[in-house]
Amino acid sequence: MNRLTQAMAPGRAVRPAKVLQFGEGNFLRAFVDWQIDIMNKKTGFNGNVVIVQPLPAGLAEALNEQDGLYTVYLEGMKEGRPVREHSLIESVARGINPYSEYEAYAKLAENPDLRFIISNTTEAGIAFAPADRLEDQPQSSYPGKLTALLHRRYQYFGGDRSKGFIIIPCELIDRNGDELKAIVLKYAELWNLGADFVNWLHEANTFCCSLVDRIVPGYPKERIGEITEELGYEDRFVVVGEQFHLWVIEGPQWIKEEFPAELAGLQVLVVDDMTPYRTRKVRILNGAHTALTPVAYLYGLDTVGESVDHPVVGKFVESLIYDEIIPTLELPKEELQSFAAAVLERFRNPFVRHYLMSIALNSVSKFKTRDLPTLLTYSKEQGKLPRKLTFAFAALLAFYKGKRGGEPIELADDRDVLDQFAALWRVCDGSREAVRRLVAEVLASKERWGMDLNEVNGLAGQLAEDLYHIESAGMVRALEDLLGASAGAEQ
Repeated sequence: MNRLTQAMAPGRAVRPAKVLQFGEGNFLRAFVDWQIDIMNKKTGFNGNVVIVQPLPAGLAEALNEQDGLYTVYLEGMKEGRPVREHSLIESVARGINPYSEYEAYAKLAENPDLRFIISNTTEAGIAFAPADRLEDQPQSSYPGKLTALLHRRYQYFGGDRSKGFIIIPCELIDRNGDELKAIVLKYAELWNLGADFVNWLHEANTFCCSLVDRIVPGYPKERIGEITEELGYEDRFVVVGEQFHLWVIEGPQWIKEEFPAELAGLQVLVVDDMTPYRTRKVRILNGAHTALTPVAYLYGLDTVGESVDHPVVGKFVESLIYDEIIPTLELPKEELQSFAAAVLERFRNPFVRHYLMSIALNSVSKFKTRDLPTLLTYSKEQGKLPRKLTFAFAALLAFYKGKRGGEPIELADDRDVLDQFAALWRVCDGSREAVRRLVAEVLASKERWGMDLNEVNGLAGQLAEDLYHIESAGMVRALEDLLGASAGAEQ
């Protein structure tokens, strides 16, 4: 079987390098480079990507052996049916390892066609390394490398304001563009690069915050033989992703003229404020995952897919999203419902077995971040508790007992969380009074929740009742009773 190279893409167009990308990992190749490939084929973007390997050990050389070509497999629900499709990505011109070919990397700053800088160097990548120096070849940190590259471009083009970049980090940290710019400015000060350079940074460059959303399992090791047979060539960089994709970029609207993703039919939003979209993702997608996990697992289910398809558990999670989470969010209702429908479709992806226990890691802190704001907002605005979410909270407390029927649950959380729950459940005899004491103790931790949750009107009492019902009747009966009572209340 022949390896994938340029010879297998004879009609590949030669395009100028417009995008400099820090990071050669699966996510960027299945998300950003895939989108640029589509823009090249459907619009006049006409630009390729040069990938910079951000660490000494990386994949630039191996990627170059395939002439930057690789295959993206998209698997998931599309227009209501399961679809598996693949495409050859031709948008990557080459990879560069700045640790072994520094001058080739540095000369990228002199390319007048370069306009975009995109990165995903992991959450730890956007960090300040005080030992970095301008003369290093290269600097150890990504922001250090970027600052040196920007300074060389500034010098080469004599401070030309038209030669700045649109810089879009994809690292999963809040306000990633702001954080990256702050560190670049910190290096400019540390290295004494001058006020004129700092002004050029501000005036010629646009640092955008962004939010990315696509599940990318990566290289399909377990079935690469089957995929290779289907493709008819050997591809060391095959990457699998889900059908859904969303990229929210906070920046000026003129970016859409230079980056015509929307024109190509891609789900890329350029917005003035990405906060509502980040909140939407955290509350609906992540919040539903976290609330669903203890309920579904104690019900006897193991994966997200079987949970949302289950007649009882599926009804619970849909009601949780549409009746309790969405009413607390600020975006238009139609937009939120459309996003929720896409989330549920993603949860049903038949090609991915997303295990509930893989979501259960650090569930207490996740509940605080993803679900507690919804609970508090709903309670304040509606004047009553969100019943599905309160029940999920009770299920979380039951989950941290560490047992599903007769089998132990391998809890994974901070030691202080595990120790507290172990101690509380050890002395709980299952009586209503004992359960109330356990709930009150858990809710009282200001350090854990940011406030004493016993002060939330009715929460402690309802949690205690739900937890007692789960413990005494079992999750199956408790959940069915909850949904029956909810249906009766709606009539």
